[in-house]
Amino acid sequence: MFENNKGIGVIGAGSFGMAIANLLAEKNKVLLFARSPEKLAQLEANKANQSQYIHDNISFTGDLQKMGHECSLLFPVVPSVQFRDMMTTISPFLHPGHILIHATKGFYVDVDLANFTTISRKNIKTMSEVIRETTSVVRVGCLAGPNLASEIRAGKPAATVIASKFDEVIEMGQRSIRSSRFQVYGSNDILGIELAGVLKNYIAIATGAITGMNLGENARALLITRGMAEMIYIGRALGATSEAFLGIAGIGDLIATCSSPDSRNFTVGYRLAKGEKIGPIIESMNEVAEGVRTIQIVKALSEYYKITAPIVHVMYRVIYENLSLEKGIKFLMRYPAHVDAEYLKSNGTT
Repeated sequence: MFENNKGIGVIGAGSFGMAIANLLAEKNKVLLFARSPEKLAQLEANKANQSQYIHDNISFTGDLQKMGHECSLLFPVVPSVQFRDMMTTISPFLHPGHILIHATKGFYVDVDLANFTTISRKNIKTMSEVIRETTSVVRVGCLAGPNLASEIRAGKPAATVIASKFDEVIEMGQRSIRSSRFQVYGSNDILGIELAGVLKNYIAIATGAITGMNLGENARALLITRGMAEMIYIGRALGATSEAFLGIAGIGDLIATCSSPDSRNFTVGYRLAKGEKIGPIIESMNEVAEGVRTIQIVKALSEYYKITAPIVHVMYRVIYENLSLEKGIKFLMRYPAHVDAEYLKSNGTT
């Protein structure tokens, strides 16, 4: 149990929030927050979420004050576009003694993406930076890795990384959620781990498109590998080192997300390849595919920092400028390349 006899809170009742709650509930009493009254009523009435089993140790609330008062360890798992508002709302009920470990793979941006002219590091924040800016919480961490919710729900083995500048955050998270089927690694490189989790999303859209076009495993492997280079270049520009991108939360998450139809971002790319338009795809999805928004942000960042990032530029043109995927793939195949794994030495600037 949680060492101070308080429960653990999960903020967000989507598929991954529910998966995290079920893992935590194997050892702890868990309080799960659902924002929608309809969703809350459904959870309380059925003890199930879209046929997903809900552990008996999980109870439900729509009251953030209750979350703050009853839980010292909280896992926010909400989409990035809602994250700042959620933290601002719960902030009065948090204090410096709380520990927050988020599992949101997206950016907060302080510009209007529909009308922006440029985006630099000063315009974006990771979710841990949002937590520190909007609340009094000091001990912050993130959870990231190859964690497809459907596989966790099915009890299949998986691993994740909990990253924080505070060792006690990592240790508390590990004790709370680790099990015989869910390994938890630690890292003090919270920025690198967060960026790895965010940036792989747009690569997953591209690989979904490759798969939908039936271009084969060679092409998908090529795109994943070159996508890793783009991730590292962007990460360095934003202040991260390369190491986080080469571990579980980087290459591990990238492989899983770029290979599975259970990945929302992969599914977006696959459906684009089958001729659907991005608007109807997004509208039909039950949960957010963070990669669509990430493409806008990373494209602007790469231009500001003069980073070579052909994959994100092609996907931007496909989604926002109606470039055909066929022409986009031909462009990528003709893109000049000279040295393999040059990102191990190069900074990626042109």
